Amino acid sequence: MPDDVSPAPDRYGAAAHRPAPQHPSPPIPLTPAPDPRNTAIPSPSPFFPGPAAPAAERLRVVVADDNPVVRAGLGVLLSGRADIQVVAEAADGREAYERTLEHRPDVVLLDVRMPGVDGISALPHLVGIAPVLMLTYSRESEIVHEALRLGAGGYLVHGEFTANQLVQAVRDTKDGRANFTVTAADALLAHMRHGTPPQRGPLPEGLGSALATAPAPPPPHTAEPSESLSQLQPVVGQSSVSGGSVSSPNRQQYGLSSREVEVMDLIASGMSNQQIAATCFISEKTVKNHINRIFTKLHSATRSEAIAHWLGTAPRNPGRQP
Repeated sequence: MPDDVSPAPDRYGAAAHRPAPQHPSPPIPLTPAPDPRNTAIPSPSPFFPGPAAPAAERLRVVVADDNPVVRAGLGVLLSGRADIQVVAEAADGREAYERTLEHRPDVVLLDVRMPGVDGISALPHLVGIAPVLMLTYSRESEIVHEALRLGAGGYLVHGEFTANQLVQAVRDTKDGRANFTVTAADALLAHMRHGTPPQRGPLPEGLGSALATAPAPPPPHTAEPSESLSQLQPVVGQSSVSGGSVSSPNRQQYGLSSREVEVMDLIASGMSNQQIAATCFISEKTVKNHINRIFTKLHSATRSEAIAHWLGTAPRNPGRQP
């Protein structure tokens, strides 16, 4: 049959089946063949990624403050950052030393006024282990100078910094960069302008008094944390510099209630009414009422006068009762 003639239909009307070719075409490949001209190394398959890069080591911090609310807040704030971890907390200077010796942190945040062993007494023992950033309500110039003299890597006063500034200060302290809030910076500026060191005398409330009798801390590999600062007990009124003593103020004579004593201690630490209200979980109006009663009982007209009476530094006036 000629090639150009169609096959005759079968009896059902369908064309006759044409036999399949003897050599079928090769199947189309699912992926194109590699171009021999392309010599670049192919990228790895997205279904089998390579090993992940190791995560950066987090900056480890010990927080030392006698206020559990402050410790909890700092723990949440700092540990919420991807590169920072609070590894331990401490309620006084001795516990701060023990936790620092145990965990070997990158930075220690240290309060000044704490029961038992205060921050100034513990500071020279801590700086030999880790950088220390003072984080406190204490704003007195002599305390700022003493802390820096003893090796603190910075000084922040509560209420003078933001959360981001605190986080950056912690990072800077690890890297050896100092940070100061306004109060501390003013104290340093005044010192630079006068060109002479400030008058060295007893610190408020006998802070740092344990330094007069404290032995040097033992080497880290032989230290026993439970005994390392056992002798660092503050002696009220004893100077950390001169080693002398002055009479302890008789605060019971003022007849303050327990709440008024708490408020007066916070006033003496340099807190504002707003900070006192937040610390004591009361309103600012209630704080003002407490302060008015405190001023009446201490025969004081101003904060500084009340603090002087409370700390026993006010000059005696024979014509008036204390």
